[in-house]
Amino acid sequence: MARLTITLSDPRHRALKEAAARRGRSIGELIEDSLDFYGIKPGDSVEAIVERVRQASRLTEDEALQIATEETRAARGQ
Repeated sequence: MARLTITLSDPRHRALKEAAARRGRSIGELIEDSLDFYGIKPGDSVEAIVERVRQASRLTEDEALQIATEETRAARGQ
């Protein structure tokens, strides 16, 4: 598992620690949950999904990628 060092203000760090404690989770778990919430996932899984859908729909790679991009933006409210 990779490790990451970030710099936070003391008040932000305290708030993060308190939020994790209230939820009975570690700071790392809270950050992982936040990344999932924002759709930040390993690229391999996204590529595999797009490829399966593309093959099933008989779309070209560019067509499938365009649809996936549009749907992702719509889901995120952009």
